[in-house]
Amino acid sequence: MAPRDTPHPQYRPCVGLMLINHDGTIFVGKRIDDPGDHWQMPQGGIDAGETPEQAALRELAEETGTDRAEIIGVSEGWLRYDLPKDVASRIWRGRYRGQTQQWFALRFTGTDDDIDINAHKPEFTDWRWTGIDTLVDRIIPFKRDLYRAVIDEFRDLVAAVARNP
Repeated sequence: MAPRDTPHPQYRPCVGLMLINHDGTIFVGKRIDDPGDHWQMPQGGIDAGETPEQAALRELAEETGTDRAEIIGVSEGWLRYDLPKDVASRIWRGRYRGQTQQWFALRFTGTDDDIDINAHKPEFTDWRWTGIDTLVDRIIPFKRDLYRAVIDEFRDLVAAVARNP
């Protein structure tokens, strides 16, 4: 993972979402295209003409089936990660070596019944809430450094949500 950065042409510009519920736990979904037991927070590309904030709210609705959240934090900069070479050559027609992401912390204002991972084209086979200290262990290995950086940046926001549901 590179340090905070601006979007780079070899990296697909994306957003990442840390959705935090009233208990201070974080939404993760099990990738539909990964046979392993790997989970991730919602993320996705930024469409042409879309701001990162607009992309974050769109991705939230697409991947969780809900818009019941409010943005409470934005990463100071862009974080990026490299895909393993065999993965990079297969997806996005080999155009990108990884992703550069602006991350958003969101307070979930709904209930579990508001979440429907099948509301749009599903990207997850399952979902759950997980604690901040076990989050990295659930993530596919090549994204773990990026997740550690996101956790470091948003840890105080997670604690604040848990204190003030």
